[in-house]
Amino acid sequence: MQVTSTSFKDMQRIPAAYAFCAPDANTHATLSKNLNPQLSWTGAPAGTRSFAVICHDPDVPSKADDVNKEGRTVPASLPRVDFFHWVLVDVPAATTTIEEGAFASGVTPRGKPGPAGPGGTRQGINHYTNWFAGDNDMGGDYYGYDGPCPPWNDERLHHYVFTVYALDVEKLSLAASFGGPEVLKAMAGHVLASAKITGTYTLNPAVGL
Repeated sequence: MQVTSTSFKDMQRIPAAYAFCAPDANTHATLSKNLNPQLSWTGAPAGTRSFAVICHDPDVPSKADDVNKEGRTVPASLPRVDFFHWVLVDVPAATTTIEEGAFASGVTPRGKPGPAGPGGTRQGINHYTNWFAGDNDMGGDYYGYDGPCPPWNDERLHHYVFTVYALDVEKLSLAASFGGPEVLKAMAGHVLASAKITGTYTLNPAVGL
């Protein structure tokens, strides 16, 4: 399989239009257009009955002590953890393209509804649900795609890995509410093939792209 995108090239910067936050000279970051990027894939094996799409960032700080704090930085050496930005399942086997903005357009405070998605798909909860937990203005269940918003003082360039999985089942067995870890577990033994494309992003002007 091969995954491509007209929105960004593999291992190149993701444009701010596909991010949750864009750089801002005065406030470091501001809300962005938050469009899901365009994705296309080819080479799915015979027997594919559905696809799943997962976007995750493996460069998220494991501790938030210094995150977005004036006069401090998040050191590149700090251990990192996964942050799921998009969990999409039950994509019909005939589908080979996801259009730009078809699943997300703009930031929705408290999160977009789910899990039902366009075309009979189901969307999981992304990790902004955890990030905004307890926030009176933004707290809620964030279904579907919400793009990059790495700490503006992070010394590390973040990578956003979009992986498409070809599955031998039409629908995954999942609870009504699910996230990335639950999908990875449910897919075990059902993945016929997979492919990925990776984009980079930073809000720190001191970090090279």
